[in-house]
Amino acid sequence: MSQNDIHIRRCFALAEQGRFTCRPNPVVGCVVVKDDKVLAEGWHQVAGQAHAEVCALEQAGAETVGSTVYVSLEPCVHQGRTGPCTEALIQSGITRLVYAMQDPNPLVAGKGLARLRAAGIVVDGPLLPAEAALLNPGFIKRMTMGLPYVRCKIGMSLDARTAMPSGESQWITGAAARTDVQWLRARSCAVLTGVGTLLHDDPSLTVRLENYQGLQPLRVIADTSGRTPGRAKTMNIPGNVLLACGPEAARWLQQQEVCNSGLQAECTVSAVPLLNGKLNLQKLLRLLAADWSCNEVLVEAGATLTGALLQAGLVDELVAYIAPALLGDKARPLAVLPGLEKLADRINLQFIDVAMVGEDCRIRSRVLTSH
Repeated sequence: MSQNDIHIRRCFALAEQGRFTCRPNPVVGCVVVKDDKVLAEGWHQVAGQAHAEVCALEQAGAETVGSTVYVSLEPCVHQGRTGPCTEALIQSGITRLVYAMQDPNPLVAGKGLARLRAAGIVVDGPLLPAEAALLNPGFIKRMTMGLPYVRCKIGMSLDARTAMPSGESQWITGAAARTDVQWLRARSCAVLTGVGTLLHDDPSLTVRLENYQGLQPLRVIADTSGRTPGRAKTMNIPGNVLLACGPEAARWLQQQEVCNSGLQAECTVSAVPLLNGKLNLQKLLRLLAADWSCNEVLVEAGATLTGALLQAGLVDELVAYIAPALLGDKARPLAVLPGLEKLADRINLQFIDVAMVGEDCRIRSRVLTSH
């Protein structure tokens, strides 16, 4: 492995340290090297505060003159809540920059690299762009498609059942799997569920990890007709809740000002257009990307909403926690998928990885096709 590869991969590891605190910004890592010696390291820690490059440059101080900077994402060139990283790099006196991938943000998208080259800095890259892209799938998708990266979590038995006929489902999987799900929530900008799951299970939809210091996700309830009760647990926990309702229900709820009735949550009601009498799920996801800057959305829902998202082609990844148990053919399926009558109609997946999580098996799959 070359020194360039080693330093870029170190940037990847550093970037992960901002995973739970810097959204909606991408996670980014940076290493400053001079005379084959690492002078400083940095990562983007909190949105609105110094970016990875500035953190590393400040740590290196005057030693940055004549150095090489490695970074996992093209430096920004625009003024946001912080100044452009390109100007900080130019002023620091570095002579070379190695980047892993170009920034998909239209405000940057090659402009940062051009600015550095114009200032006389040697720019090399992209280096390991496919690996770099894995750091920020949601940010990349939001910037290029206007949609968040959607990850569906499913807890199920070996025969792919998610609840007994009565709806009883707590708990199919073990404690280790449930803790693992908390980390999925922690990395997500939003957790989405349907009103049916809310009414039946009354979930909190929050990150509940010991000593967790990261951000809490937006809690989103897909509720076409506005049935979410004010007494619901998630409505009475501090944090942001979005009720995504059909236009008529949203209008009524907004007129009644139901979200200003002593709830502990900061609740927003948004109208989402209907499609065949149900929420237009693509419009909902676009709203989350545009109005809430959501990069990654975790779906923890029942078979109806999960199936609807799959059939609409809106799911990027399935995360299935499989318990070593059988619930029988009368138990509830993982997704309602009407119309799949021939093998040609199937939804194709690609396994990403398989791991044991406590007594359960976790399978992560990429959704390849959806009908």
